[in-house]
Amino acid sequence: MILREVGQQETVAVGEVVDLFGRRAFGALMFVFAIPNLLPLPPGSSTLLGAPLLLLSPQVALGVSTLWLPRAIDARTMAGSSLERIFGRLLPWVERIEKVSRPRMTFLFGPVGDRVIGVICSLLSFVLILPIPLGNLLPALTIGVLGFSLFQRDGVFAIVGYVLAAVSGAVLFVAADLVIDGVRHLVNWFGAA
Repeated sequence: MILREVGQQETVAVGEVVDLFGRRAFGALMFVFAIPNLLPLPPGSSTLLGAPLLLLSPQVALGVSTLWLPRAIDARTMAGSSLERIFGRLLPWVERIEKVSRPRMTFLFGPVGDRVIGVICSLLSFVLILPIPLGNLLPALTIGVLGFSLFQRDGVFAIVGYVLAAVSGAVLFVAADLVIDGVRHLVNWFGAA
């Protein structure tokens, strides 16, 4: 697995990781930046990990064929040990999933399918960077699953991702409605006082 190989290097540049994944870099990097949000990380981590997704996902939505990264990000190096520490707990799970995943139902991909995934992940990336306690788990999982499906061209994972996106949307809608209702009650309460 490429992530395990990268973790064994002393240092690795982001551009080198992109080159290793080749054409599948979009899905791979979406997965790489989304999945760590499922781990207990310090506050603000989802904003740091979500920011690159705001750069990647719109490129997929626009149908860009070659991943573009700003020079500062492309040349940025990371210690392989840091990557191994971040992904160490996840790699066994990813490798198990990778064993059952294969290209199937590929009609869900292509110019239209890839762009749909890009639009969904772009919208969820905006949510991911917001400081919502425990509110980032479902969007991160959704982006991770859709990124993995894009990487593997596995339609089953794409369908799971679409279902997760619908659930994420419903949860976000209900949460927003509750917040708006709470604010309304506070305004009414202060107005009556």
